Amino acid sequence: MKKFAAVTAAGLALVTGLSACTSSKPAENVASNTAADPNAPAATAAVVPDKAKKNYTVQFIQGVAGDEFYISMQCGAQAEAAKLGVTLTTQGPQKFDPTLQKPILDSIVAAEPDAILIAPTDVTAMQAPLKAAAAAGIKVVLVDTSTEDPSYAAAAIASDNEGGGAAAFDAIKQLNPNGGKVMVMSTDPGISTADARVKGFKDAAEADAKFTYLPVQYSHNDAATAANLISAALQKDPDIVGVFAANLFTAEGTATGVRQAGKTGSVKIVGFDAGPNQIKALEEGTVNALVAQQPGTIGAFGVDSAVAALDGSTVNPKVQTGFSTITKENLATEGTKAAYQSTC
Repeated sequence: MKKFAAVTAAGLALVTGLSACTSSKPAENVASNTAADPNAPAATAAVVPDKAKKNYTVQFIQGVAGDEFYISMQCGAQAEAAKLGVTLTTQGPQKFDPTLQKPILDSIVAAEPDAILIAPTDVTAMQAPLKAAAAAGIKVVLVDTSTEDPSYAAAAIASDNEGGGAAAFDAIKQLNPNGGKVMVMSTDPGISTADARVKGFKDAAEADAKFTYLPVQYSHNDAATAANLISAALQKDPDIVGVFAANLFTAEGTATGVRQAGKTGSVKIVGFDAGPNQIKALEEGTVNALVAQQPGTIGAFGVDSAVAALDGSTVNPKVQTGFSTITKENLATEGTKAAYQSTC
């Protein structure tokens, strides 16, 4: 009996109130259903059996080891692999860096697994090695991030990152209804997901005359660097009213820098991702809202797509998952479900 790995397809729902947990629906997927109706038929990541045709070997290569986002993705992938009867192993570089990730990929490709789930750490640098892996007969599924031309991949599963950036601006706007200067603290240019989040925030901010969008800062995915950068930004523009921190480590560093500058409360921070440190910052009031992805779902859908591709079943080449906005007010209820895991 076949089952559908489903994700509801509907228009993007932005933050409608900071006291409510707002779940978005994918803004884009390959199914035809795009009606903004939560009761509409579900789009599918892949058509998979109750059990795979054989015990396939599937390797998950994280963007960076130890990041709760990728740990949560691993948990979702492991649970789905166990249900389908396939073997999943996980590795990841110590930093989000293609020079560290590529050797891991090369080693895994040499071992000839059936499929690879990977979060590429650079849109350009990881293009050729992943294309070569697919050419060698390995099913490649992109999870979270992508490359310049992902046509070699069996599927690409990711959050609606541009919509998440727009939702982050909407949260800051509600916290600062009179407007003011806002900025983004990102990781590095050339990371597909982060670039999309920056674009979503920037487009939304520049469309609102009350707000002034300051140039994006890049922390190289390092919390200490993010803390130093936001401290310098606040010295230059002490009237900044809001910062969108585009991932887990930038949110952690931004919160630290704002606290050290004595600006807690006057500078509203919206983080992307919801690891334990971000949840703690939200509880303490250092961060005002979090845009949480669904990493467990991305991992599960990635395994479904890999198995379906190996079984010769239907695979949707592109699916976007949703997100939730967590605030201090909803943290004990809906927000708890969206928080990331530290261990499986």
